[in-house]
This record gives sequence, structure tokens and C-alpha cells, in this order.
Amino acid sequence: MKKYLKLLLSFAVVLLPLSCGDDNEALGDDVTVVMTSQSVAEGAEVDALSTTEIALYYNMPVQVGSAASITLNGVRVQAQRNPRNATGIVIPVQLEEGASYTLKLPAGSVVAESNRSATAPELVLNFRTYAPRGGNIAQLPLTTNSDAVRLYRYLYSQYGQKVISSVMANVNWNNECAEKVFRLTGKYPAMNCYDFIHICFSPADWIDYTKLAPVQQWVNNGGLVQLMWHFNVPKTQGSTDVTCTPSETTFRAAKVFEEGSWENQWFYTQMDKVVATLLKLQEAGIAATWRPFHEAAGNATAKQQADWTKSWFWWGYDGAETYKRLWTTMYDYFQQKGVRNLIWVWTTQNYNGNSAQYSQDTAWYPGDQYVDIVARDLYGYTAEQNAQEFNEIQAAYPNKMVVLGECGQGDGHQPGRIGDGWTKGAKWGLFMVWYQGGEGSTDTMCSDDWWRDAMQDANVITRDQIKM
Repeated sequence: MKKYLKLLLSFAVVLLPLSCGDDNEALGDDVTVVMTSQSVAEGAEVDALSTTEIALYYNMPVQVGSAASITLNGVRVQAQRNPRNATGIVIPVQLEEGASYTLKLPAGSVVAESNRSATAPELVLNFRTYAPRGGNIAQLPLTTNSDAVRLYRYLYSQYGQKVISSVMANVNWNNECAEKVFRLTGKYPAMNCYDFIHICFSPADWIDYTKLAPVQQWVNNGGLVQLMWHFNVPKTQGSTDVTCTPSETTFRAAKVFEEGSWENQWFYTQMDKVVATLLKLQEAGIAATWRPFHEAAGNATAKQQADWTKSWFWWGYDGAETYKRLWTTMYDYFQQKGVRNLIWVWTTQNYNGNSAQYSQDTAWYPGDQYVDIVARDLYGYTAEQNAQEFNEIQAAYPNKMVVLGECGQGDGHQPGRIGDGWTKGAKWGLFMVWYQGGEGSTDTMCSDDWWRDAMQDANVITRDQIKM
């Protein structure tokens, strides 16, 4: 027992200098700061998406030196004291897949908290990241906005692993359908999609897109955000009746580019209203997928032209070149106005799995430099048809994630079950169910049984499962 007490007293004497005194009095000048462990080992291979910081731990409380010049592959990076452990520092990193990295901390980058003359020696850490999980798919979005990058990287991290669930808001700016899905299944969809379809009437007592409460509530509860726009136009110049359908309006897309035309004035006025809300969302730290000008080609790619082989929205009615100009004009205008929080989603019509009657609509594609994700809208399609569409689209756009932009019943048929489609190869990044008042208990275009099955499927991500 005496020998044991003697050892304890000796240990206490050794620790005493570390627990009393301050600044330069606590540690002698000959004390060396030694690293004891690290979150990434020398020569390690790590996951680029989940490795968002590198943590280093030392034999005493430390801080980052005032003159530290820490670099990752030659580019200076910032480090900070670990808020969870006084003996460590953390270095936030943004890594790409299939890459090699060298982290360098020159001598003096890490100093003892109680004696700044006591420093850690130089550290050089070499490591690499796993090869891309998505083949040639872009690992980062077009924007550099940190919130949008974070959203995109989450979508990318799940791509091919699981499918993210989503539901359309009841027409515009609310969470009603999502709440009904929760009441039915006990789970919220991971995403909620809001439509700017009524932006031309906002602000009004029944719709005001400047009030972010529904979106903020959804995000505060852990949900992800989708945005889209049924871009309504007046049926005639000056009319208060609006539509998206080209046969119901004299508005023509080609006229948008004629300065001074009423089409030009309406186009930019409505964009400014949307921009105002997008900037408020951006200021609130909310990023979203953005799906404008969807289903552009409509039936226009049919090989045998007839009265019905037209685009069904005004933005596609004047052809592929005009359509692409609309898209790039919006993209550039949003950039000019400072909107950076969007992941841009383009919706292909593909050819409905029928190459004998339809051509691909690749002529309508705005280009990789304007699109982050490619979507497809399918109604009443079986699991096998979903798989065919997915594989055809992924082959046509191998460097883009592919998602199910809209789905629901069609021609009296429920869509194939998500789990069945996944098993057969429909590896959509996400699915979004369209609303339909009076249908089932969710007011969406999928039955209660379909929703119950989807929300308990092991391949489906619900809101409670999101980890970003």
C-alpha cells in the first residue's frame, strides 16, 4: 500500500505544473508539444464526403499559433482549437473523391495553451480519398455557396445508395401534404417541394412568398427544400388571367428577348419577384434544388408530327433553341442578382421508353455548365418502366445525378412501388410525389398503401434519417 501511495504522489507531482499557473509560468521552456493521436492516419484512405475535418490531439491543452501557415495541397487552410477537446485542434476540409492530399503544419503552428514558446514540431500528413462512387458524376455543384454545396454533397453521398423521399406542397407555399404523409405513416418525407406558381399574385392575403415561415419551419425540423416554378403568364397583354398553356395565351417565348415587349417586361418582373424570395432564403442559410422550365419538349420530339405533338408549356412552344436561351438567361440573371443557393435541375422528357415513335430531347438540354441534376417526370409507370427510364437517362447524361422529378398515378394506374423499382435498377436520387386534393388521406397522387410501403422501405430516406 505504501508503495502504491508513493507512486500516486509522484504522479501528482508530475501533473502539478500542468494544472496551475498561467501563460509562461506553467510550462518550462524545454517542454515539447507532442501529437498523441489524429483522426486521419498517415497513408490512410478516407471517404471524401464524410471527412469534413481533420482533428489532431496533443499531450496538453493547445491552440493554433498566431503565425500558423497550414496548407492542404499547397493551399492555405484555417485551423481552430477543438471546441470539444482542449488538447486538440480541428482543420475543416472539403475533399474530392479519388484524390491525394498532403496536409502540412510547419513547426510552431500548434502551441501550448499555457506557454506559447512550447510548440509542436512540423507535421506532414499524406492521405487519399476513395474513388468516386458515382462514376463520372460531378462531385460539386455549379455554385460555390456553402449551403448549396452542403446540400449537393449530401445528395451525391446518397446517390446509388438510397433514394430520398419528397412530396409536393399543396399548390404553393405550405407543408400540408408532408404533414398528412406523417399522420399516415409516422414518417415525414425528407424533402418538401414548393412551387412559385402563384408568385404573380404575391403578396396577397392568401399567398405571400416573402414570408418564409413554412420553409424555415420545415428546415428547422431537419427537412430539405425543393423549389420549382410553373411560370404563369397573362393570357393576353394586360390580362389578369394567367396560364402556362401556350394555346391559352398570346405570350410567346421568342418575344421575351425583344427589349420593350410586354413579354420581356413580364418575364423580368416575375423573375425579380422570385429573386427577392430566393435572396431571403439565401440570407437565412437555406439552399434548395431549383427546377424551372420543366418538361420543356412535351410531345415535340415525336417522329410523326401531328396536332398533339407540341410542347405543353409556353417555355417550350417556340422550340429547343428558344427554350435553352430562356434557361441560360434565367441562370445568368440569377447570378447577376447574387442568387447562389440553388442546385439547378433540368427535366428531360426522354422518349417515354419508345424510341420507335420518339426521339431523345437532348437538343433541349441547356448544357453541363447550366445544369446540376437531370430529372424525369413519370406518372403511372411500372417498376420496370422506371428502371428503363432511369438507365436511359443516366446513359445520356453520365456526369449528372438523375432524379424522379414528379411521380404519381397516371391513366388510372398507381406508379410502381419505389422498392420494386429500386430492385430492378431505378436508382433515382430522389422521388417527388405530386399533390392531388381529395386523393387518399395525403391529398397526393399516390395511394395510402403506396405511401406506407415507400416510407418503411429500407432503401428510402425519410426526414428523420437525414445526416448532413
